[in-house]
Amino acid sequence: MDKVKKLKIAKKLNLSVTIVLVIAILAVINFISYKAFFRWDITESHDFSISKASKTTAGELDDVVNIKAYFSKNLPSQFLNLKQEVADILSEYQSYSQGKIKVEFIDPGNDEEMKNKLYLAGIPPLQLNVLEKDKYQVVQGYLGLAISYGDKTEAIPVVKSSDDLEYQITTAIKKVSGKESPVIGYLTSYGTIQPEEANTALAELKKIYEVQNIDLKAAGQIPKEIKTLIIAGPKEKFGDKELKAVDSYLSGGGSILLLIDGVNVGQGLTAEKNETGLEKLLEKYGIRANTDLIADPQSGVASFNQGYITFSVEYPFWPKILKGNFDKNVSAVSNLETVILPWVSSIDVIPDKMNKDNRVSNLIMSSEKSWRVAGDYNISPQGITMPKEGAGSYSLAVLASGSFTSAYDAKKTFNSKIAVVGDSDFIRENFAGNAPDNLALFQNLTDILSLDEALINIRSKGVTSRPVKELSEAGKAGIRYANVFGMTIIIVGLGALRYITRRRKRQVNKDFDSF
Repeated sequence: MDKVKKLKIAKKLNLSVTIVLVIAILAVINFISYKAFFRWDITESHDFSISKASKTTAGELDDVVNIKAYFSKNLPSQFLNLKQEVADILSEYQSYSQGKIKVEFIDPGNDEEMKNKLYLAGIPPLQLNVLEKDKYQVVQGYLGLAISYGDKTEAIPVVKSSDDLEYQITTAIKKVSGKESPVIGYLTSYGTIQPEEANTALAELKKIYEVQNIDLKAAGQIPKEIKTLIIAGPKEKFGDKELKAVDSYLSGGGSILLLIDGVNVGQGLTAEKNETGLEKLLEKYGIRANTDLIADPQSGVASFNQGYITFSVEYPFWPKILKGNFDKNVSAVSNLETVILPWVSSIDVIPDKMNKDNRVSNLIMSSEKSWRVAGDYNISPQGITMPKEGAGSYSLAVLASGSFTSAYDAKKTFNSKIAVVGDSDFIRENFAGNAPDNLALFQNLTDILSLDEALINIRSKGVTSRPVKELSEAGKAGIRYANVFGMTIIIVGLGALRYITRRRKRQVNKDFDSF
């Protein structure tokens, strides 16, 4: 029995030593973590930590940036989590800035002088609904940020959510601490989409760029300071003089984003070829914009009027591009989830006309079940039939960079970037305003032509549409049966495992006592 008592004492002693060692290890880890900042974000797109680009921006500051968060104290309960999320994000910027970013939370309260200063800085008071004593009351409150560097200040008037806050903060820091913003040219002549028709898309660009409207008909040339020229949805034919001006602009080192519709869709779903002359210019650079329409059973929902009745259907001529159909190697599209391209045309690469050092990417592809419609454009929702043959995947957007040969001087080569999308409607208000990824695609393409790729990955973190992948019938049945029987099987399995474990333990104790 003495031997048994000694074994039991040794067992208890080992347990005590183990507990002490665990506590000591945790204390050391806690001390190290206090000295060295580190966060581990296991979400797919790292939604709860700032990106490498933001860390670099914070770490490379050469002077102090002050971030003042004006959050009212009496915020409704639905904004309390938002305040904490903002605080968490700002604390990361502080940690990676090596003391260069100072953060302060301020409650304006009833300070009228401060309220006037905030109004002049572009941070307005908000009308917030608060539930008090079983009644809704309207109170004034603030949910804004002011980011200052030297004598320059950039305001974020309202923090609506934390989804795109990192992008806004990093952009604001770059604006107040950096040099002049790149200049983007937006073509307003030749029947392009007018700025007011793409107000949301252009408003986002203006946050980090200086956007100039360009009337090529009147000016005859493109200013040299334009970093990237955007031509969205032209419907009129370009003259030879204007095509030479575009070629000259590219040969001078400019970049171009061309959103070109191969087919014009008008009232009553009438459709006809759209030939602007830009197609011939693109062919000289090795890119072909086709006058066709791509239909895809993987499509968005469109609404149509029939007499006094409005009905909504999945419309194949509005292809829905899912994650697997974006080029994973190009940051402009790699993190996008869902883009809808209404009445999109295919874009081909002509290898024989490309220079050897050209880098070419098919940014967006339709699904393997899509098909091409050319010549007879019957795009009525009632008249669409999927062909038995001819289905395949088509390129809908192309990015080419490197050396190009001038379309008007075979001896002249130049380095440039050219992005072509076979659709322009996706940036219009009714699409971009309601589709975050459509907006992100337009911004990302502009960024990759105008800047480095630093901001692209930040913006794409805000993607909200994550559609369920298509499954086979067997896959669907498997998920259905797993939902019905899965939990029961798991519980029975855990119960059986626990029973076996306890039975073995009793047997070990019994053998130990007999010893």
